[in-house]
Amino acid sequence: MTTPRAVALDLDRALVDTRPLWQAWLDSAAAVLGVEAASLPTSRADAAEELDRLGPGNWRALLERFCEERVAVHVRRDAATGEALRALAAAGCEIGVFTDAPEPLARLALAQIGADRRVALLVTGGEALERLRDSLGPGTVAVTSPAGLRDVAEAALSGRRDS
Repeated sequence: MTTPRAVALDLDRALVDTRPLWQAWLDSAAAVLGVEAASLPTSRADAAEELDRLGPGNWRALLERFCEERVAVHVRRDAATGEALRALAAAGCEIGVFTDAPEPLARLALAQIGADRRVALLVTGGEALERLRDSLGPGTVAVTSPAGLRDVAEAALSGRRDS
């Protein structure tokens, strides 16, 4: 495998699972927002659209505050992930992250794992991968697992040694 020019990393499948944090927020905020968490769509992009439609206009601010206070409980750094991101960055690979999670949650999760300084683009919401690929350009490699992240990082490391 050659080192890609750009990678699109799935936040929840390749880097860190943020779904427990989202669910904790939903469980906590449902009464305040006047919605039943179980009635919202499973897709967080669709759930965000539904929350926007229902009208609790401050839900994103509430989500951000909740995540600021609790991200450390739900999101943990992983040494192998950090090493892989460093290898990609050192090889000159442009790193983008995509997720269906709302932006405040995704941004705070990336900061918690120390990935925010290596990520050039964060795309959230519906069709995030397609929009990220449009931004990063042709040849962007989508990475959807920790094993895939290790593979592209190893390719980046071997590419640097071969230079």
